Amino acid sequence: MTALRKRSSCPSQLCPALCALGLVVLGGLSWAVPMDEQDYYLQEISNRDHYYSFPYPGEEYFSFTEQPKEEGTIRASEPEEHPGFKPSRKELKPKKSSKKGKAILEPPPDCPPLGLETLKITDFQLHASTAKRYGLGAHRGRLNIQAGVNENDFYDGAWCAGRNDPFQWIEVDARRLTKFTGVITQGRNSLWSSNWVTSFRVLVSNDSHAWTAVRNESGDVIFEGNSEKEIPVLNMLPVPLVARYIRINPRSWYEEGSICMRLEILGCPLPDPNNYYHRRNEMTTTDNLDFKHHNYKEMRQLMKTVNKMCPNITRIYNIGKSHQGLKLYAVEISDNPGEHEVGEPEFRYIAGAHGNEVLGRELILLLMQFMCQEYLAGNPRIVHLIEDTRIHLLPSVNPDGYDKAYKAGSELGGWSLGRWTQDGIDINNNFPDLNSLLWESEDQKKSKRKVPNHHIPIPDWYLSENATVAVETRAIIAWMEKIPFVLGGNLQGGELVVAYPYDMVRSLWKTQDYTPTPDDHVFRWLAYSYASTHRLMTDARRRACHTEDFQKEDGTVNGASWHTVAGSINDFSYLHTNCFELSIYVGCDKYPHESELPEEWENNRESLIVFMEQVHRGIKGIVKDTHGRGIPNAIISVEGVNHDIRTGADGDYWRLLNPGEYLVSVKAEGYTTATKNCEVGYDMGATLCDFTISKTNLARIKEIMRKFGKQPISLSLRRLRQRARQWRQRR
Repeated sequence: MTALRKRSSCPSQLCPALCALGLVVLGGLSWAVPMDEQDYYLQEISNRDHYYSFPYPGEEYFSFTEQPKEEGTIRASEPEEHPGFKPSRKELKPKKSSKKGKAILEPPPDCPPLGLETLKITDFQLHASTAKRYGLGAHRGRLNIQAGVNENDFYDGAWCAGRNDPFQWIEVDARRLTKFTGVITQGRNSLWSSNWVTSFRVLVSNDSHAWTAVRNESGDVIFEGNSEKEIPVLNMLPVPLVARYIRINPRSWYEEGSICMRLEILGCPLPDPNNYYHRRNEMTTTDNLDFKHHNYKEMRQLMKTVNKMCPNITRIYNIGKSHQGLKLYAVEISDNPGEHEVGEPEFRYIAGAHGNEVLGRELILLLMQFMCQEYLAGNPRIVHLIEDTRIHLLPSVNPDGYDKAYKAGSELGGWSLGRWTQDGIDINNNFPDLNSLLWESEDQKKSKRKVPNHHIPIPDWYLSENATVAVETRAIIAWMEKIPFVLGGNLQGGELVVAYPYDMVRSLWKTQDYTPTPDDHVFRWLAYSYASTHRLMTDARRRACHTEDFQKEDGTVNGASWHTVAGSINDFSYLHTNCFELSIYVGCDKYPHESELPEEWENNRESLIVFMEQVHRGIKGIVKDTHGRGIPNAIISVEGVNHDIRTGADGDYWRLLNPGEYLVSVKAEGYTTATKNCEVGYDMGATLCDFTISKTNLARIKEIMRKFGKQPISLSLRRLRQRARQWRQRR
């Protein structure tokens, strides 16, 4: 009895073990609960990485304005308040008034985002008190994350707490001492529901056990949250705090919704040479480039600087104006800028069709600097590319939209501010729908109106002044028709994938369906050439940006199988011109912080160059007549590929093809058809495949009759007199 009494008098030793056993048992039982009702608190706790259980370098430097203490305001033993709990007005932090629905703009923070949006912060670094279901877990609480159309159990648009009470939290583990300076919040991205947090507290810790709330003279600071679900709101901490963990504790939420948040944390990681995790994920660049965001004036000045550094290989020109009158500037890079050289292919990169997708704009500006510097340094790869290719770089198709996003800043524009033109048009999908014209013609074989499989004319309705067409779109079309582009890439943002045409499904009853072009194998190779050389696109370990995992196709996707779009720039370019165009989504974050640009450049640099080099894959040549003159508008056909191209004004052509042997034919009005075998090798460099064709007999007769006023000159004088005598006898 004495021994038993002594054993029962040591609950402090037994309780931790019993609690752990209880968690395991309850964790197993929790899986029997239906998914929609299951409380994920136990799952979060059991899956959590307890970093605090290991020695952490520099822990003794942990400091606050007051000593850390065990947080006592959020305890399980405290009675729960009403789900509609709201703090009093006195609790709310005083802020300058702002218009409803507008983000509260603060002075630019000194510290950059930690990287919830860019995925630098991994799913393992995010934890929460509870979650409604897995698809609304802490790993989904990232700024600007987008929900799937179905908002399912795997991909939803925020972290949502499993219960609505003021004891819920979401936590970020920075994995090193960090100077936290601010928090940016959003509500839940959803088509079907409205959920956001209207006020919250911020707590910090160095071991995830002892928490200290952000305080001021009157007590814990209650920060003002969101007034709707999409516009980000920035709250700066009164005083920067150094810690490893930061926790957001919602205090009130939208009355007709529930606790749901997306967020980003602003902070500066402190130097720590002993932190292996940080060193392993560090990315630096040796390129001496201007890594910053450039407004319109600064972009123009940068172009001038590049042109001044490399005047012999660069030229600045504009293709038109935006709705607000801003010129759409482009930079040409070539050994003979300003003129098309016969036999030299033309390539283009464009960016900023969606004004808020800023990363592509900056990558093009970095690319033009890099190519100029490397050319001057004698880099043989860049020198060869510039001497054999005419390159056009158009960094900002929609400068009006960019201006809106730029004024809001890299983290406060939300998902769509600046996406459209000044008159509300999405440039990327504002081109003529030529797919429907082609497919209707193919389906109705007996139709009198035959549509060619290439260079399909633009419909008359689209050319009318009343058509809903952006001035920027018309400028791009005129540019595409003027220059014989062979290959192009339009840089976009918000995902990490290369999309190739068709972008529109052929079936009227589907919204997603693989819809290949006749050149599907070529497009798939072009897409893979970019994706495979990108640092992250084909990395099977990386997390999906939002809802789509493109790893099964190696970082590429057929546009129509992703989501159908009518009138895309890719489809229009393929069906109206010779140019093969692809959409390149260069990053999960549309508008990354300036500090992220060096790493994003390293991610994309090799891919940008490799993709340009693909313009030299396939066959090329000149179609001439028997006098050696180039024949414009001749049709080049490849057996087995139901898509033709045409020669340029000088009779030269470029036909992108994968390695193999092809039967190629050329025909032109008034000329005989010629055919030959052309073999494409695996080495870089297009195969030369020239044609010389002669005029048909009928064409020669017509030419003679036009030249001599319809009087034949081959008849002798005797035969002419004989015909005249016969004519008189008939009279």
